[in-house]
Amino acid sequence: MTSYFQAIAPVRFRGRDSDDPLSYRHYDKDRIVLGKRMEEHLRFAVCYWHSFCWTGLDPFGGQTFERPWFQGGSPMELAAVKAEAAFELFSKLGVPYYTFHDRDVAPEGATPRESRENFLRMVDLLAAHQQRSGVKLLWGTANLFSHRRFMAGAATNPDPAVFAQAAIQVRDALEATHRLGGQNYVLWGGREGYETLLNTRIGQELDQMGRFLSMVVEHKHKIGFDGAILIEPKPREPSKHQYDFDVATVYGLLVRHGLEKEIKVNIEANHATLSGHSFEHEIAMASALGILGSIDMNRGDAQLGWDTDQFPNNLPETALALYHILQAGGLGSGGLNFDAKVRRQSLDAEDLFHGHVGAIDLCARALLVAEKLIQDGRLAQALDARYAGWASTEAQAILDGRVTLEQLADRALQANADPAPVSGRQELLENLFNRLCEG
Repeated sequence: MTSYFQAIAPVRFRGRDSDDPLSYRHYDKDRIVLGKRMEEHLRFAVCYWHSFCWTGLDPFGGQTFERPWFQGGSPMELAAVKAEAAFELFSKLGVPYYTFHDRDVAPEGATPRESRENFLRMVDLLAAHQQRSGVKLLWGTANLFSHRRFMAGAATNPDPAVFAQAAIQVRDALEATHRLGGQNYVLWGGREGYETLLNTRIGQELDQMGRFLSMVVEHKHKIGFDGAILIEPKPREPSKHQYDFDVATVYGLLVRHGLEKEIKVNIEANHATLSGHSFEHEIAMASALGILGSIDMNRGDAQLGWDTDQFPNNLPETALALYHILQAGGLGSGGLNFDAKVRRQSLDAEDLFHGHVGAIDLCARALLVAEKLIQDGRLAQALDARYAGWASTEAQAILDGRVTLEQLADRALQANADPAPVSGRQELLENLFNRLCEG
């Protein structure tokens, strides 16, 4: 194949004065931020699916993109062309990682065995591309939602034969992730939910989902995969009710099956807002529960109301998300994956670069704002002051379980003091945050 991106030069950091739209003005991967290189903090990844599998279709219209890997050869020949183009994009962007579903990289065959053979052949090719380019795998996953067999879910399907088919794909995708040096494995339950209770046993499906998750963890340990297993919360679309609705729902499911120490979450910004939360809420909740794993960095459109997967472009929102990530100690083996796609009218090869370059630069700017928030310290000081009372010996005894309800009530009654409310100072803190975002 003639290089699809041959007219596009590798993207370089050129500083804030650069007027080249295909250069980084803020993402200097070697810049030290809070003691670590910027690249180490952000750990960017480009997703295979939206960038190379999406044809531009939406619920009301068909394909708009004409990529060379969409036609003109056998499915496996086109898969090889697609992989070559993908690694050219990854390399020219200068990102360290990529992510994929099994069906992104290899076509479905006529039988499960043929599908598996296709996938394993493509894993060999991916390994060669990784070796040649130096680009690594942040995480892999299995597509358990596109094929019609999964219309009623995968792990939660009423048919155990479909449950078994899902096991084939997850085993192979997990083993491929391990072989390719992937640092995490994601379970994305796109259809793990239901449309109506008239044909659904919730308890049965929750038990099935818990057992499937346990089987994945068991296999992880069997093959020696030391990466994190992650669940990506998703509130709705396509299922009306999702069992992995948000971070708190996922945590409850994990605790029920004793998996809260084994599985973390991969939080997507667009899913967070669709669940009625903010992105930073889901990050802070996952951190508080000890299950923060990785991030899908994108945004939705409040005027549309579905998962639009747009590249991030809001500096304050992204800065606040990264501030909470830094406060949590970072993402460990996780990273910032762009689960985002160019708009269906953005037809050119160059548009794929513009989407990623803008998003990468935005996140770099946001990281610098988050650094400023931490170094300034006033937000943290205000938080410490608000909860200072709980640092006392008496308050700690309450939290440690050394004081009963009766003892506490008697103590308060004896003091006979009416505590005066204290201002939360929300407006002051919001103004401070906005000022620190300037510049």
